[in-house]
Amino acid sequence: MQPNPADPSLARAQAPSADTETLLITVSGPDHRGITSGLMNLLTEAGATIGDVEQVVVRGHLVLGVVATIPLVEGDANDDLRKNLLMFGYQEDLQVSFEVVDPTPTDRRPGLVVTVIAPTVSSTDFGAVARAIASSGGNIDRIVRIARYPVMAYELSVQRADVDILRPELIELARIHRLDIALQADGLGRRAQRLVVLDVDSTLIQDEVVELLADEAGCGDEVRDITTRAMAGELDFEESLRARVALLEGLGPDDLARARDRMRLSPGARTFVRTLRRLGFKIAIVSGGFTYFTDHLRIELDLDHAHANELEFGPDGRLTGRVTGPVVDKARKAELLRKVAHLEGVTAEQTVAVGDGANDLDMLAAAGLGIAYNAKPLVRDAADTSLSVPYLDAILFVLGVRRADVEAADEAAGTLTDNPPV
Repeated sequence: MQPNPADPSLARAQAPSADTETLLITVSGPDHRGITSGLMNLLTEAGATIGDVEQVVVRGHLVLGVVATIPLVEGDANDDLRKNLLMFGYQEDLQVSFEVVDPTPTDRRPGLVVTVIAPTVSSTDFGAVARAIASSGGNIDRIVRIARYPVMAYELSVQRADVDILRPELIELARIHRLDIALQADGLGRRAQRLVVLDVDSTLIQDEVVELLADEAGCGDEVRDITTRAMAGELDFEESLRARVALLEGLGPDDLARARDRMRLSPGARTFVRTLRRLGFKIAIVSGGFTYFTDHLRIELDLDHAHANELEFGPDGRLTGRVTGPVVDKARKAELLRKVAHLEGVTAEQTVAVGDGANDLDMLAAAGLGIAYNAKPLVRDAADTSLSVPYLDAILFVLGVRRADVEAADEAAGTLTDNPPV
């Protein structure tokens, strides 16, 4: 049985003895080869043991921090090591500093991840986020830029924050500063996500398919008004769906084909799906629209599952104005998410759901992470997090995927991203 490194008794057993001291050594300056290896050689020669190492490079400038426990020399500080560190800094054109620190290891339990996304993120924006984190009792442990196009995206690792205080503060400052800010727990659950379930209309695609059909039937304005009210939660979804489908009576195969050909994928949709595939995710679409369209999308994008409403056709091959089978409403969407998760052998906590309308609320709540994508206010307020940028692949940043990794994988595969750099 392996020892638990978080066990306090183990920490006491490994505590430095009285004839050692623990130093925090900070090295900064222009990044180049041999810095880390050179520093480690000096520490090895001094008989040091390493307790922690952190390094970051920003625009060619390195900051390297090492916590090392150093043997004392005849009960005093190891002056030779200090001199060697300063000489090393001089020779390598680096700034080197050191200070004695508490040897107790820093408690780094899984905390929170705050993801900030916007076309640009200013110092004012960063300051507001940092103040919100501080006022909730939290401390920013690490900041990493994970994308610079099609939007800027930064990931902040936060320790010891009170999530009940932090969440409403971030929601408010996101509104004031026009940022997208995602807040989620860090840890194994975030890394174990394996299934993404997407709404279709105004999420995977830019359109509402019932409105595309309504344009073919000459009743577009009437159907659009019903759709808007239903997605805002003002109308019962099933009643609104049946009312809209009734207006489509008489449409034939050519009408449906024209509507299908007018569908437009959301920007970044292909990159989003392709990247999820490379990461080993399963992908499902669950739609309040119609199987005629979702089956086409499933084949075109190589999706794993597709569920939607079934339009009824008469003997003449034309729409009867009715749907058959159970309506894919709010409750049905959540039920289908759980069904797909069961088929794929994953738990609800390993699922990510993405949607924009009131009929997505139960699905978002049932998932381990519910994301409101360019959603109605009712949905934004209820979801775990929300995005308002018009790029579906920005969801990857909430999942911790770096844009550089996406681009490198696309380049290696000879494919193009939906949103190439400008």
